[in-house]
Amino acid sequence: MGSLEGKSAIVTGSGRGIGRAEALALAAEGAAVIVNDVDADQAEAVAAEIEAAGGQASVSTEDVSTWAGAEAVVEQALGEHGRLDVLVNNAGILRDAMSFSMTEADWDDVIRVHLKGHAATSHFAGAHWRARAKAGEQPSGRIINTTSESGLYGLAGQVNYATAKAGIAAMTIVLGRELRKYGVTVNAIAPRARTRMTETVLAGLEPEEGRFDEWDPANIAPVVAWLAGDDAADVSGQVFVVFANRLHLMDGWDLANTIETEGRWTVGELRARKTELFADRSPGLPRMGFGS
Repeated sequence: MGSLEGKSAIVTGSGRGIGRAEALALAAEGAAVIVNDVDADQAEAVAAEIEAAGGQASVSTEDVSTWAGAEAVVEQALGEHGRLDVLVNNAGILRDAMSFSMTEADWDDVIRVHLKGHAATSHFAGAHWRARAKAGEQPSGRIINTTSESGLYGLAGQVNYATAKAGIAAMTIVLGRELRKYGVTVNAIAPRARTRMTETVLAGLEPEEGRFDEWDPANIAPVVAWLAGDDAADVSGQVFVVFANRLHLMDGWDLANTIETEGRWTVGELRARKTELFADRSPGLPRMGFGS
């Protein structure tokens, strides 16, 4: 028996790439998976792949960036399986541009699909688990969100995407606090993998034959399957960078330094104590990431 035997899961944006790998991994661990993707052909192909391997899957083509679509996919899980245990929010798009060149549509689309797409599904899943808890049951819900290192560090040319992903990291902590008393954990991963969204950047990094492929989307899936299971019941509000065979536990905004004055600050005092404030760090742009 797998670690998710008897559980019901939704994976949004699971017709390709990381979402597909996550759906396959959850099914391999015994979960009945709803493969959600607006591309019906891709979703059906993944569901067929799961069933061919002996798993249980069904298809949803709902647009989870709408309240109605998110509610429908949660209701589908409840209707088909009588329960919902795991929600993996993965659906996303890219519309890269510098801030001064970005169109309003490019901003709105990315914020809607990523940020609202996470919030909408979490709203209806959270409401379901809360109702179950108030009815005297003991749910053990799991939400696994998808953030990005772009959102953690701020990558130029992705102000819409980075803003949405930073919001998802913050949302993860908020949801973790709100849903804890109902038996729900909420975590986020920032995956590095080869997908349609990264294929241009990763061109030329294909693995040599017979060697471990560090950029394979399937490398991400075991972490998601672990977070979805009972062993991770005490893990919540965490953000992980997942790459190849490395799992990095991240620590967000933290106090770097403090200076204090008597009464209200003056511009002159701040100017005089600037060096003290930035004693151990540069006052310029922050690092792009760990190890840099």
